[in-house]
Amino acid sequence: MDDGSSFGILAKLTGKRVLVVEDEALVSMLIEDQLLDAGASVVGPVGSVDDALRLIEQTTFDGGLNAAVLDINLNGMPVSPVADRLAALGVPFLFATGYGEDGERGVYAAAPVLEKPFDPDALVAAVKKLTAGR
Repeated sequence: MDDGSSFGILAKLTGKRVLVVEDEALVSMLIEDQLLDAGASVVGPVGSVDDALRLIEQTTFDGGLNAAVLDINLNGMPVSPVADRLAALGVPFLFATGYGEDGERGVYAAAPVLEKPFDPDALVAAVKKLTAGR
């Protein structure tokens, strides 16, 4: 019996473009699948700062981004250059990290954090909150 709740989940992010920056292949696939199931258009996923910056510039001229999900640490490199560029463009983002709330977020300490492993519904809810009004 379908209570209609799956439709609500599917429609939550319809029309939203979300960048996924994650260096763990399995985790990036899970994030991508959950966002797609929620109706988002996923940009990426990519696993490096350079690839993420390249995608951001490409999408800036092709409709832009509504939000981003960023892993704090990409193969030992901080994601801060990506966060800097997104902030300069006014694109909201959250950090998905295994470091928890105490992980190093630098000047973006106020950015939302999803601690890995996280509930897929929590991911969709957090991205929906980021994209509200965008």
